[in-house]
Formats: sequence, structure tokens, C-alpha cells
Amino acid sequence: MSTFFQSQEHEWENLGSGIKRKIVGHTDNLMAVHLCFDKGAIGHPHAHEIHDQIGYVVEGSFEAEVNGVKQILKKGDAYIAQKHFVHGAIALEDNSILLDMFSPAREDFLKPTLTP
Repeated sequence: MSTFFQSQEHEWENLGSGIKRKIVGHTDNLMAVHLCFDKGAIGHPHAHEIHDQIGYVVEGSFEAEVNGVKQILKKGDAYIAQKHFVHGAIALEDNSILLDMFSPAREDFLKPTLTP
């Protein structure tokens, strides 16, 4: 991973269901990832066994849920989901962007995705 990240030099990785991502950067202990959502796209509720996560709203808005509590988050807002906390989000606007930060880094994001 380079010391600097310039967004225009990196393509979005299409995850399907109206969500795409770019890995901003990572070390062994920290990772930052841009996630861009179409309106209505869902980051389905889930929990992490070893990862703490902060989701910061860069653009647009989301209905976020952490441990059963829902809140509308807009640009500049964030949620914090410690490991084992169930969390998810629904985009309320087209091109809504989260900056997700993970500790430790998500090794599964670094593996190449298989295309049919």
C-alpha cells in the first residue's frame, strides 16, 4: 500500500446490490475503506468477531443501526461498532459514502475477488 491515497487513481470495486468500495489504506492494525451506496442500498446487519469499526458519513445520509438502536446520520456524523456489536446501514440518498475504519485491518478485503 502506498503512503498516499489519491482517489482518482483507484477504481471502485463493485460489490453488487448497489454498493462499491475503494480501500483507502491499511496497516496490520488499521484500515480505511470508502463505501459508496446507491439510494436504498443496504449494508445488512452483522457483527465482527475481532474488528472494531467506525463508519463516518462523507456524503449523503444513512439510517444506521448499532445494537438495535437506529439513528439518521448525515455528512460529518459517525457510528461506532465495537467487536460483537450488530450494526448495519441503509443509504437514504444516491451516492451516499461511508468511510469505514477497522481495527485490526480486514484481511478478507485484501484478497482478490473472483469474477465469474
